[in-house]
Amino acid sequence: MEGKLATDPRTLIHREPMSRFQWGVVATMIGLNALDGFDVLSISFASPGIAAEWGIDRAALGIVLSMELVGMAIGSVVLGGVADRVGRRATILGCLALMTGGMLGAATADGVTILSAWRVLTGLGIGGMLAATNAAVAEAANDRRRSLAVVLMAGGYPVGTIIGGMISAVLLAYFDWRAVFVFGAVASAIFVPLVLWCAPESIAFLMHKRPPDALARINRTLGRMGHPPVESLPPASETETRKTPVGALFSTALARATILLTLAYLAHIMTFYFILKWIPKIVVDMGFVPSSAAGVLVWASVGGASGSLLLGLLTARIRVLALTIAAMLASTALVILFGRGQSDLTGLSAVAAIAGFATNAGVVGLYALIAQSFPTGTRATATGFIIGIGRGGSALAPALAGFLFAAGYGLQTVAILMALGSTVAAIALFGLRGWRQPEERAA
Repeated sequence: MEGKLATDPRTLIHREPMSRFQWGVVATMIGLNALDGFDVLSISFASPGIAAEWGIDRAALGIVLSMELVGMAIGSVVLGGVADRVGRRATILGCLALMTGGMLGAATADGVTILSAWRVLTGLGIGGMLAATNAAVAEAANDRRRSLAVVLMAGGYPVGTIIGGMISAVLLAYFDWRAVFVFGAVASAIFVPLVLWCAPESIAFLMHKRPPDALARINRTLGRMGHPPVESLPPASETETRKTPVGALFSTALARATILLTLAYLAHIMTFYFILKWIPKIVVDMGFVPSSAAGVLVWASVGGASGSLLLGLLTARIRVLALTIAAMLASTALVILFGRGQSDLTGLSAVAAIAGFATNAGVVGLYALIAQSFPTGTRATATGFIIGIGRGGSALAPALAGFLFAAGYGLQTVAILMALGSTVAAIALFGLRGWRQPEERAA
């Protein structure tokens, strides 16, 4: 480390190979998204026990299953903007506090209303978390590995449901449904010191906001990456000094990406959550015990993790947009196949796995597209807005499916209707062909 460089530190990150430290940041964010995956689906693991203990029907259960999605929508929009103002790291730590409190509260709930309120609080933390981690991963990775890093981060979600499902199956064999939420609270709390140790604020964010100690913090992070320090920071550009409210997402430069990605996410995530939220209840209604239901959901998540990994590996050879459109079309077909039903657990697990493969590949592809479609100053805001609007609408998915079931429609009919969301998403993504975000156009 001889002398100091007079260069933009972002250039080092964009062009140089990824260091162990950078991959460590990515790994931490993968873990956080895995935690999100478990916390979202904890209500699915617990739902058969809740329905049996409280005697609630499918329509009421569908509303409970939707509550954290409402919180996630609000958290994504509100806390996504916060992540662009106060930082990715501070937002992540605040979200972990919300998630820990929400999970502990859910374990003490004694009725649908109280449980729903705690699930909304948990959802607030989950929604803000994903907006912040998506931006943090995109800014920790170099240009060559950015899409792969974001896809791997998003792939943490099904990994969390796999691990969480396996643990939930054991817990439900010995304890009641409350144990699932207690485990989630403990896991959320454990991540606080891990983030403090492994995930400093991103250099791109510090360059954008320019706090008084920006140079010292940037040089500390560069040192952990194995790069020499910089002597001074280049002058801030106009876009770095300008505030970035949500309205900026609808500027001439960004409106196309904002509208099309929001529509795609909203449509596809309804299909995604139909599968994940209703598998346990469908399995129990077929006559199997709740621990078996958790096992089928684990297989859906195994398929989801495999879809994430395959899409990530293919990003080195095929454009993310083309991969994501293909995943959406496959999702439509496989969710319809899931709706045909199976007579045994083995067949149901296999169909759930391949449906999870396609639906989750579509989701992680969307996260990669969001990360590459917006500049640093709007990346977390855009992620939060798109995910927030999408999840706000998708909160209707479990409830809508519940009302359709209650109205007498069979699984096959409901599955066909819910699968159409992925088709709409594929159509919206066709409109992104040829799109380049403003920072790339200026390069």
